[in-house]
Amino acid sequence: MSRIPKLALLLLLGAPLFAAPASAQTDYAGLGVESVSPATLEQFRPKPLPPEVSRRIQSMLDLRAPGTGLLAPDGKRLFFSWRVSGSDQVWRLDGPDRFPVQMTGGEDRTLPLAVTPDGKWLVVSRDRKGEENPGIYLQAVGGGALKMVQHLPKVQSRFGAISRDSRFLYFTANDQKPDSYAVYRYDIASGEKVQIFNEAGLWNVADLADDGTLLLVKYTGSQSREYVVLERGGRVTTLFGQGEKENYEAQFGAAPGELLVSTNKFGNFQRLYRWRAGNFTPITGELKWDVESFGTDHARKRLYYTVNEAGYSRTHAIDLKTGKPLALPWPADADHQLVGSATPDGRFVTLAVGTPKAPRQSYVWDWQTKKLTRWITPSAPEEDTGRFVTARLESYPARDGTPIPMFVRRPPQCEGAEAPVCPVLVHFHGGPEAQSRPGFSPLWQMFVDAGFIVVDPNVRGSDGYGRNWLDADNGFKRLDVITDIEDASKYIRSAWAKNGVVPKVGVFGGSYGGYSTLIAMTMFAGAYDAGASAVGMANLLTFLQNTAPYRRQLRITEYGDPEKDRIALLKLSPTTYIDRLKAPLLISQGASDPRVPVGEAVQMYEAAKAKGAKVELMIFADEGHGTAKRENQALEWGHILRFFQQHLQ
Repeated sequence: MSRIPKLALLLLLGAPLFAAPASAQTDYAGLGVESVSPATLEQFRPKPLPPEVSRRIQSMLDLRAPGTGLLAPDGKRLFFSWRVSGSDQVWRLDGPDRFPVQMTGGEDRTLPLAVTPDGKWLVVSRDRKGEENPGIYLQAVGGGALKMVQHLPKVQSRFGAISRDSRFLYFTANDQKPDSYAVYRYDIASGEKVQIFNEAGLWNVADLADDGTLLLVKYTGSQSREYVVLERGGRVTTLFGQGEKENYEAQFGAAPGELLVSTNKFGNFQRLYRWRAGNFTPITGELKWDVESFGTDHARKRLYYTVNEAGYSRTHAIDLKTGKPLALPWPADADHQLVGSATPDGRFVTLAVGTPKAPRQSYVWDWQTKKLTRWITPSAPEEDTGRFVTARLESYPARDGTPIPMFVRRPPQCEGAEAPVCPVLVHFHGGPEAQSRPGFSPLWQMFVDAGFIVVDPNVRGSDGYGRNWLDADNGFKRLDVITDIEDASKYIRSAWAKNGVVPKVGVFGGSYGGYSTLIAMTMFAGAYDAGASAVGMANLLTFLQNTAPYRRQLRITEYGDPEKDRIALLKLSPTTYIDRLKAPLLISQGASDPRVPVGEAVQMYEAAKAKGAKVELMIFADEGHGTAKRENQALEWGHILRFFQQHLQ
């Protein structure tokens, strides 16, 4: 079947043939805090909140559980991340429900990555100001100073694997070229670093075999991957994915020459296979949902895989030797069933349970004794989380009749035929290859407590509903489905109106959700009564020209090429429709953001201000792609709540 050339298609769709406005090309260049003046940072510094508002936000931020955690090889210690000190740091438990010991400190985000099989070292990453240029460090499991493996300015050093004898650490870094990643082997005892692979591409370490063979993955698009094997002697063997657009996720299997592979190559949904000598043998069989993740213990005894069932995570286990399913002790009320880490011998594995009524709880399952032990007890200071509303799975019709799934949280006073018409906040997720999920959400509960109905749609282009849904918005096809954004508001205004009273509707999102918000407020002006955009793209052309080199390669496959698809990129840019903006708009942005440059927020603000629109801008000088520090999160969410209360209530 022949395809209509993109230019002709845009003409048929009514796209104007125009050049980019001068401001869209010349207003800014580059990214990071150095791309914006100190005067601009000071001008748009977030204003303090009233004490009573700040206290409320802070209390809700306290209602969160630590990360699932990494088990020590003997199963007697658990290392996890926790933001209780204000930024993510590494903590340790020396037994179930023990008092946690803080391992790292300071303001820089620090996360645990692995424990060496000999149980001596913890591998951690540390980033500065949200720049997403993390370094890799080692720390003794008992605590103490960090030993730097590599942390270089404007370089991403990404952990790959630890050898079974605990001698070598493997990682990748773009220290040679900003748009390419070399592979390194680091000797833990001597500190010697050796480059072992340096072909052009966005490479990462997918897995490491006991004999030192590396499974490498090359990211070629937003979803596409290529896999090769790198032997100890340097020989490279290609496996699959070369020149393809399908998604693959792979790791070594239990038998020699075997891989475990998740792919959507053979159907609409991501399924799990055994791969050997080019042949794919199904493990999971036919599925109506995607396999969203999988993994094994180091001993390759058991396979764990999670199926995304309409946004609910359901995790299963399989004996890799016999292929038989194994029962896991999941409670009946769990929205999400998640597996964290396993000990090298496979005996112990961490399990996390998410419910709508409490922060996530973490357990350790002992396969030998069949005993489940809770290790982390979540806390909910000054809150009865039993009153939190549960997200309901509903849908709304797109203009072509396609049902669009959405999770809805309603305040109790907004339920029932006699209830008043309540204001609605529609939240579009980031990605776009992501998904809004149900579960425990203190921040959404905060809006529910304020009287808002909160709606989380999964428009076409979202993950979790199969390849056809995921790819529906790729490139210029986005023009056909971006109307899902407007249709959400149209449905709410029509279906949720009562006695002639139409609900006020606001729109909010971060990253791609921020872009969706800006599109909702400009291209679809009038659909929403107010909008708040966090780290959103204002112009897809300038975004692609200025984002980090590694991001540019991946995002082009999602949005289009700045040269070949220029017209479509402009037709899909909020700045193109700035003359339509009428409703109030709030923009927030991190100055160090390497994904969406701070210039996107500034140019959107300036364009809106020039047209006389009601627009506010907040720039966080010490944040990147979203707020990570506690005080900044409180400021951002507090102003978003204040903004919607001001304009929707």
